[in-house]
Amino acid sequence: MISFSQKIGSVLYQIWFYILVAIPIIILLPVLVVLSASEKWYPQFFWVARNIWANFILYGMGCIPKIKREEKLVKGKSYMLVANHTSMLDIMMMLKVSPNPFVFVGKKELVKIPLFGFFYKRVCILVDRGDSKSRTAVYRRAQKRLSQGLSICIFPEGGVPDEHIILDSFKDGAFKMAIAHKIPVVPMTFYNNKTRLPFTITKGKPGMSKVTVHHFFKTENLDEAHKASLRDEVRTVILNELTISANK
Repeated sequence: MISFSQKIGSVLYQIWFYILVAIPIIILLPVLVVLSASEKWYPQFFWVARNIWANFILYGMGCIPKIKREEKLVKGKSYMLVANHTSMLDIMMMLKVSPNPFVFVGKKELVKIPLFGFFYKRVCILVDRGDSKSRTAVYRRAQKRLSQGLSICIFPEGGVPDEHIILDSFKDGAFKMAIAHKIPVVPMTFYNNKTRLPFTITKGKPGMSKVTVHHFFKTENLDEAHKASLRDEVRTVILNELTISANK
């Protein structure tokens, strides 16, 4: 049972996270505004987000990244990056994992977060999962970004599941898109971001943040009829890792 003092400590720890999110944005505000003003400058924006913003938050939270790679990303190649989603730290960890510039496809609700939301809206592909027209627009924008040599990142659970759920069912979008554009799917398992910074404000603590980048799934010889089997195979890889980790 969590004591009252532990709950207070966790609340302060969660508040500290949002302070760390804001500090680099405030300091680098003019630079970020310029770099987010045009898609051609996105690789430079990504460099700042990955090497300054994400590192500042992860190390400032005491969440030291530990990355295991079964296969390495090739510089200049586009990928579909997918992972389980349990924490706001997932964003920073994904940035830390991939040196290749990528664009997040994410829910529009995050636009409401002060400061962060302003840049999130400018550089990410936003989706309203309840609007079919929005989902169609996502594919068009993703195709444009892929044509620019970028990768795409989607959390295929379609949101953050309840804490007792190890891994929710996967939506089709990431896999349909990967097959359509013939890009490899890169599954990743985020083992303990839920422990480090869950969405429950009275929980959370510093420590090692572990991730495995699994072997890639190629899509060159697949068509849309393989969408469901690809989705299920990728989910099985991540689910097996989470189950093994939970039983240790």
